[in-house]
Amino acid sequence: MILVTGGAGFIGANFVLDWVTHSREALINLDILSYAGNLESLAPLGENEQHIFVRGDIGDLALVSELLQRYQPRAIINFAAESHVDRSIHAPEAFIQTNIVGAFRLLEAARSYWHSLDSHGKRGFRFLHISTDEVYGSLLKGDPPFTETHRYQPSSPYSASKASSDHLVRAYHHTFGLPVLTTNCSNNYGPYQFPEKLIPLIIVNALAGKPLPVYGDGQQIRDWLYVGDHCSAITRALEAGRPGETYNIGGWNEKPNIDIVYSVCDLLDKLRPLPGGSSYRSLITFVTDRPGHDRRYAMDASKIERELGWRPAETFETGICKTVQWYLDNSDWVGNVQSGAYLTWLEKNYQGRA
Repeated sequence: MILVTGGAGFIGANFVLDWVTHSREALINLDILSYAGNLESLAPLGENEQHIFVRGDIGDLALVSELLQRYQPRAIINFAAESHVDRSIHAPEAFIQTNIVGAFRLLEAARSYWHSLDSHGKRGFRFLHISTDEVYGSLLKGDPPFTETHRYQPSSPYSASKASSDHLVRAYHHTFGLPVLTTNCSNNYGPYQFPEKLIPLIIVNALAGKPLPVYGDGQQIRDWLYVGDHCSAITRALEAGRPGETYNIGGWNEKPNIDIVYSVCDLLDKLRPLPGGSSYRSLITFVTDRPGHDRRYAMDASKIERELGWRPAETFETGICKTVQWYLDNSDWVGNVQSGAYLTWLEKNYQGRA
């Protein structure tokens, strides 16, 4: 079996659902269930005995060590992270605790467990760390995309904390021999994404007739990766990735944020038209930009294609259609995650930006 951390969050939950669908191997899912961790995202599993859920913190060394000794997993996949840049600007300490201290303690537990294995178990064990393109910093318009050897230049508390965890993971391989893998992904989108991120926020606000906030001029460029493609890349890296290596995972879809908003509005115009025939584009509102907002990210994902044979299956056009339709079909899930705490956060983040 394998141990997944953060498996009730956006990417983690999608991975867990995909894993149980396509594999017979059991999975332990450790998640603290913070604001973005949601057991409703795992509801399609029902009472499936292949999925073992444990509520807990990756920073709880005793708990993680006990789980490793009890279940003897052949791999750990670490999704657990604080991941929203805006939240890291308002309250960075949680990012330091989870993304750095938590990752360190998880590595310590993994190292001790790995040393306890026999030679066969040691050879087969993997620690796969999920990271982000944001650790590389920002690109100018004509710059080539990020490769795995690009210099780290994080520019937000979030990306700095993830960069720190990446360095720790590599250090544990170099110093202790722990068989690690690191994947750095571009902007994910798809089902079960908490509506603080751009695409679900635009969908939710549009359906509620609220303004669609766009930072600055909306020309910040990102590489967009459908979450199902990300999950398949992680599975492939776990299968065939070389210990100590890093693999960039991207969608080959560079687009400005404003174009993303236009695409969502246009799809909603077709699928859930406004009364009177007006467009959802009329709700777009440009607001004061995020402090230190990186201008462009772009991923060169040729290494994972060349070495592991992986390439995304979805184009942005197919992926965004699936995403918008999912949010239209799952209004109960959307409504249940929009708690009072979520509404308070929106007010705090966007207050005074108009």
